[in-house]
Amino acid sequence: MDPLSDIVSLLHPHDCVAAGFDAGGDWSIRFDGHEGLKCNAVLKGACWIAVEGCDPVRLEAGDCAILPRGRPFLLSARPSRAGIDAQILYEPVRHGGTAVYGNGGDFFMTGARFLLDGPPARTLMRGLAPLIVVGPGPEQETIRWILDLMAAELRKPRPGSPLTVTHLSHVLLLQVLRDHLSAAAQAGTGWLAALAEPRIAPAIAAIHDDPARAWTVEALAATTVSSRTSFAVRFRKVTGQTPIEYLTEWRMLVAAERLRSTHMPVARIAADVGYTSESAFGAAFKRVMGRAPRRFAKTGGIEGWPRDSA
Repeated sequence: MDPLSDIVSLLHPHDCVAAGFDAGGDWSIRFDGHEGLKCNAVLKGACWIAVEGCDPVRLEAGDCAILPRGRPFLLSARPSRAGIDAQILYEPVRHGGTAVYGNGGDFFMTGARFLLDGPPARTLMRGLAPLIVVGPGPEQETIRWILDLMAAELRKPRPGSPLTVTHLSHVLLLQVLRDHLSAAAQAGTGWLAALAEPRIAPAIAAIHDDPARAWTVEALAATTVSSRTSFAVRFRKVTGQTPIEYLTEWRMLVAAERLRSTHMPVARIAADVGYTSESAFGAAFKRVMGRAPRRFAKTGGIEGWPRDSA
C-alpha cells in the first residue's frame, strides 16, 4: 500500500459515533473536549466554528472541519462566546440519528467521531493543526457524494443505516486527509506534509515499501534525486525528524501492529523490520514505544492517546 494507506490502516478506527445536526434561527452549541478524531461536514447553510486556542472560522456548505486534537469547540450561526451544552442536545439521539435545534431547516451538518489506537494515532496527530478545514478541491466530487449518502441515511434511517454511516464516515476520513495533502505541503509539517512534498515523498514510500532494508541517508536521498545534505535538511524541516528517526519509528509501528495482532515470535518480527539482533530491536522498541516488546504484546498494545492540552 501507499504510505497514507499504510498509516491509516494501522489506526484501527473504532467506536464510531455519527449523527446529523439540523438547526434553525440564532443557534449556538458548545462541545467539550473529546477523545479521538471528529469530522464535521456542512451540507446546508453556514456556521462559525471556534476551537479553543484558535481564531473563529466560517464554514460554508461543502466544507469539512476535522478536529484531530480533542480540543473543546463552539459551533454557532454567528460568532458567539456561549452556547448550550452539546451533550444535552445529543443525549436523546441514537447513532445515525439527527439532533434538532429550534425548528431546524436553516443549517444541516453531519458529524462523526472515531476513537483511534495508541502508537499509530500519535504518528497521525503529530504536526496536525487543532482544526483542519477542507473546502472545494480535487476530491470535492467524491466527498460530496459521500456526504449526500450520509445525509440520506441520517435524515431517513433504514435498516442498516448506523453501520452504513460508520463505513461512509471512514471513507470520508480518508478522502478528507487526501484532499488536505496539497494544503499540508504549503503550510504544514508532519507526515501529511511529507507525503505531499515531492522532495521527500519518494523516500517515505521507499521506507514503507521495504522497512527491513538497511537504509542509509544517502540511499534515501537517491530515491528523491537529491544530494544527501539537502535531502536530510529538507526531511527534518518538514517531518521534525531525521530520515533514520522516521525509519526507526515506522519499523516500530509495523512491529507493534504484529505484536498486538499476531503470535509471531519477537525474533521473527525483529528480523522482518530489519534487525538481526533481538536485543537491539528490543532496545529500539522500548525507546520508541515506551514498553518492551513482550510486555507490549502481553497487554495487546491497546492504549488511548491523550487529549491535546496545548
